[in-house]
Amino acid sequence: MKTVLALTGASGTIYGIRLLRALADRQVHVDLIVSARAVEVIRHEQGLELSLDRFDVERLLGQAAETVTFHHPADLFAPPASGSAHYDGMAIVPCSMGTLGRVAAGVADDLLTRSADVFLKERRKLVLAPRETPLSAIHLDNLTRLSAAGATILPCMPSFYTHPQTVEDLVDTVVGRILDHLGVEHQLLPRWGEAS
Repeated sequence: MKTVLALTGASGTIYGIRLLRALADRQVHVDLIVSARAVEVIRHEQGLELSLDRFDVERLLGQAAETVTFHHPADLFAPPASGSAHYDGMAIVPCSMGTLGRVAAGVADDLLTRSADVFLKERRKLVLAPRETPLSAIHLDNLTRLSAAGATILPCMPSFYTHPQTVEDLVDTVVGRILDHLGVEHQLLPRWGEAS
């Protein structure tokens, strides 16, 4: 299985990092795109110093990352920029409203937005996980537009029926749903009706 994962500058980088770890743990090949703003937010939220020019995936994950390939967001010649490259799905986690607005408007000015544009035009799985509140009318219009174009809008809204005990448990309720929509098997959380 091959996926594209993009992290943007929205707060909630813990969701994207946890998803990347879950994919790597399941030996899913991931083409990773990280925006410049995401690097800043990761520094602020996770205390990790990273550089787009010498991006250290293993430092981000805290573990080996043999199945992860990093692509600089300015590299429009990377495979995710082409409709002829095969992928099973793409997720933008967390998805900033700025990125979401550019994708909704068809603005493909870097690898991240170009990849999302390709997934929409090729009618492939595209999961957008916004983490913003409250939402303006413009945000809602963009979300509706992308949903109508075929994207799955999966907000970073944790669920509580699993009785989460830690922040990581809360994060896993969202990451598990993203994995479901990407078609990746997991046991991150019990299903409704199963014992928790």
